[in-house]
Amino acid sequence: MATIEPLGVRSPAEEWSGRALVPIFVIASFLGSGLLFMVQPMVARMLLPLAGGTPSLWNTSMVFFQLALLAGYAYAHFSTRHLGLRLHPVVQVALLAVPLLVLPIAVSDSWRLPTDQSPAVWVFVVLALVVGLPFFVLSTSSPTLQRWFAATGHSSADNPYFLYAAGNAGSVLALLAYPLVVEPLLSLGAQTRLWTALYVLFLGISALAAWMTRRDGLLNRPIAETDDSPSIEPARRARWVLWSFVPSALMLGVTRHIATDIASFPLLWIVPLLLYLTTFIIAFGRTSSRRTELAAVAVRFGVIPLVVSFVVSFGGLALQITLHLTWFFFAALLGHSRLSDDRPAPARLTEFYLWVSVGGVAGGAFAALAAPVVFSTVLEYPISIALALVLVGPIMKGVAVPARLTGSVVAVVLALAWLARAQRLHAVAMILVLFATVNAAATFRRSAPYAAVVAFALLVALVVQPSGLLAQERSFFGVYRVQETGGARELTSGTTNHGTQFLPGSDREFLPTSYYHGEGPLGQIMNSGTTRRDVGIVGLGVGGIAAYGLPGDRYTFYEIDPKVVEIAQNPELFTFLSGSKAFVSTVVGDGRLSLADSTERFDVLVIDAFNSDAIPIHLLTLEAVEAYVGSLNDGGMLAVHISNRHFELEPVLGRIGSELGLDTRIQRYSPTEVESEEGSLASHWMLLAPAAGTLDWTDERWTPARIDGPLWTDDYSDILRVLDL
Repeated sequence: MATIEPLGVRSPAEEWSGRALVPIFVIASFLGSGLLFMVQPMVARMLLPLAGGTPSLWNTSMVFFQLALLAGYAYAHFSTRHLGLRLHPVVQVALLAVPLLVLPIAVSDSWRLPTDQSPAVWVFVVLALVVGLPFFVLSTSSPTLQRWFAATGHSSADNPYFLYAAGNAGSVLALLAYPLVVEPLLSLGAQTRLWTALYVLFLGISALAAWMTRRDGLLNRPIAETDDSPSIEPARRARWVLWSFVPSALMLGVTRHIATDIASFPLLWIVPLLLYLTTFIIAFGRTSSRRTELAAVAVRFGVIPLVVSFVVSFGGLALQITLHLTWFFFAALLGHSRLSDDRPAPARLTEFYLWVSVGGVAGGAFAALAAPVVFSTVLEYPISIALALVLVGPIMKGVAVPARLTGSVVAVVLALAWLARAQRLHAVAMILVLFATVNAAATFRRSAPYAAVVAFALLVALVVQPSGLLAQERSFFGVYRVQETGGARELTSGTTNHGTQFLPGSDREFLPTSYYHGEGPLGQIMNSGTTRRDVGIVGLGVGGIAAYGLPGDRYTFYEIDPKVVEIAQNPELFTFLSGSKAFVSTVVGDGRLSLADSTERFDVLVIDAFNSDAIPIHLLTLEAVEAYVGSLNDGGMLAVHISNRHFELEPVLGRIGSELGLDTRIQRYSPTEVESEEGSLASHWMLLAPAAGTLDWTDERWTPARIDGPLWTDDYSDILRVLDL
């Protein structure tokens, strides 16, 4: 005869379930979100060698992940609305098990970035094939776990948003762990195996959470909203979208801004995303109107030095990065605090996350997909800065700013304006005066006038083109400007010079300049007297190396960006290619992959490909250098341009040369005053040769290279050891 439990008495299993309910749900939320954000830099790192190492890869990838997250939130919203607690947990656990069929994650070596279609489309397709299914399935978990918990009988069921904070904490920890622990210690293969093992653990914990949800005495209670739950007004949904749009657009904007002049690698991608997620944790941890007000003040006043930094550099790169990231942090905190202050009852939880995700996708798509097509320069970031002052709600409403603070800010800004005028920085002085005027006269309760002045200042700084601008082009790989100044034309991307030529018709038109001056390291190589009939160059720039071409020589340039090829081949801009005495050809595609597909062999192979201010990492691995050496003729040599402001690459290449048994030489060159007048720039070059005696022509300016760096391979690279900000 079965024992009938008295009403209100719980079995031992139910007692255990009740005590463990919160820990299990917290662990599931923490682990699920951590896996979501660990896989993003890991997969993007896998794709870098296939996409030329461009910062646009991360921004495009982020939009894909945001779209997948939106799809997951949409599934969670509609599935929880139409399935009861008896069925929904079973279906969810089954869905979580499906990705086991495609794990571990892997990227095919046969994939190539296309040259005849949008690189962004290619990135989307590859990501969908590689990680689309597991990422989508994982993205359904956070709102689902919160909605399950809200349907239980736990005392905290009416406020399950603490699980959202727990999930974001997992995301932050995963993002910190990837560049600091995972990437330096594990190869990519080991990283994917670790991720798979953690996913299996997450599946088990989620299954336990599903069992607890069904055991909590609510088997016949629907999980969807009750009939008396109020509907969400369209205006409120629009606010959710706007408040999530701005932080998302800012995140990608600041990522591109700081990555353009350093390099594209996971650590730089992760820091803005880490700050973005941290603001979610702070905002959804506990509602606080004071926090929102303080964030609004920081956004308003912090934008002053931020905009000045667009006009004139000050304080060094580390200070510049700190300034931009700090302001971004407060702007994101402001938007996310507005969202937290306006979050609905748990019955509308999944709908809330759905609309927040819509705003995030819209902001990401604006910054990563629409802006590169619409704008010829990087305007998405400054536009997002201006939007942060006007679109993230009435940011100064109810904030009483002391008059002394206002006066102090105005005084400091006017002092900076005076200093700028003394240094003949008239544009900077004008912008600072505008800011001081607005702070003195504008009403603190209104943000629109201030936002308008910020937008105007940004237009002055970024849209009004400098004199001498001949051409400006934008592609997936960057923004290129051709300017005429001081009797020469130069091609720049960000703050990096990609080649200079004296004006056509002058007696110095075909004089090698910038990093290729005749007295510099490359000039010494090309004038060394060695046979150089066949020369390969990875990285085109303006084609300055072609100036060394002699009749009968063959120069082959490998360039990943068709826009650069168009600029270099346009005789109205540069004539190094058209005027070279050698036979010159150009191959469009990633240099390393194009060399691997080619049967050509070279007497001199030059690696001079820069994206941002650094050579893409995949061009400096053990396997890459081994392939370059395989493309040399007998007695050939490899020349690598490693000039850089933020990385010490000599010990990396020196270590690789030592591993491969190559003869290596290094030269740090600084031009004389006369050489500088001839367009020469300081540069840092390394020579590597497989055959003994090949480099016997070098003199005391060439010294043995350091070999104490980390050994970079296609499967492993430790960026932190060579980073110098």
